[in-house]
Amino acid sequence: MTLVTETPRLRLRLLDAERDLAAMLELQNDPAFLEGIGDHGVRTLEQEAAFLRRWGGFRYAQYGFGHYAIEDRQGAFLGTAGLIQRDDLPAPDIGYALLSAHQGRGYAEEAARGVMAHARDVLKLPRLLGIASPHNTRSIRLLEKLGLRCQGEYVMLEGKPDALYAIDFGDAQAGEDR
Repeated sequence: MTLVTETPRLRLRLLDAERDLAAMLELQNDPAFLEGIGDHGVRTLEQEAAFLRRWGGFRYAQYGFGHYAIEDRQGAFLGTAGLIQRDDLPAPDIGYALLSAHQGRGYAEEAARGVMAHARDVLKLPRLLGIASPHNTRSIRLLEKLGLRCQGEYVMLEGKPDALYAIDFGDAQAGEDR
């Protein structure tokens, strides 16, 4: 287990393609994931393994970051949170997904704040983006609570426009110093 960061209730660690294969398959087929993020058509362990090989959340060596497994202090897999660098965006975007059974307890916010602190303080990233479907009000509300502000639209490969959010850490830190 490679620990990335800890929060009061959670541990964020590097995802492991073998260890987390079944948990990631469950997450991608969770009703909340399908509704909020979308259906990637992954239904079997073999399809999940192939998906993880090409997914941007597993590019730790290339970028120094990716998506991380969210675990409670007892080691139970709750979901993922982390950063993805998309080829057509100037900064990484923060993302998160929790299994339905663990939603509504503040875990997404806690994990996202841990990711943001790691991005700012350890990775020294000056800016983070966030992408949310316009109908995903929970995700939009969380991005705004984290301090990200709407910058317009972003169109992914599927062609549907999503909302694009951003935070500049210099701006956020300056606001905290006032």
